[in-house]
Amino acid sequence: MFASNGILFNHESPIRGETFVTRKITMAVAKIKQGLEDCIYIGNLDAKRDWGHAKDYVEGMWRIMQHNEADDFVLATGETHSVREFIELAFKEVGMQIEWQGDGTSEVGLDHKSGKTVVTVDPRYFRPTEVDLLLGDASKARKLLGWKHKTSFPELVKEMVREDLKAVESMS
Repeated sequence: MFASNGILFNHESPIRGETFVTRKITMAVAKIKQGLEDCIYIGNLDAKRDWGHAKDYVEGMWRIMQHNEADDFVLATGETHSVREFIELAFKEVGMQIEWQGDGTSEVGLDHKSGKTVVTVDPRYFRPTEVDLLLGDASKARKLLGWKHKTSFPELVKEMVREDLKAVESMS
């Protein structure tokens, strides 16, 4: 029996469920841009994740299945980015610059131009078993499979925001 194991770090795309923080952010940014919402309520801004594009991970899974021996592989970008950074890039995509004020549960993100609060930290969204840092090592997959992610983090955020803007516009 050929049985391989793929350990896939966070793989995102525009079709990710809206309960995941990445889609929660991109959908809220699209709705804020269209005037349908005022603010994103978010938990730990400083949590860091190894986020990659799902299409890159699908290629990695295919490569795992093509390998001549069954084995265990990690698919990850080897980069970490914070929730804060994801939010900043998402708003940048719609022409908004975020300025942070306060700290901890009193921290907010303001739209630089209008001064309006568009991001609010809400303790309800902190996870009781929060992991501050998730980072994968895909060196084995690079070496044995020739796999490496192709989509950069900024490209991933841009695509997700762009697709959610289309979805929100079609709702109106």
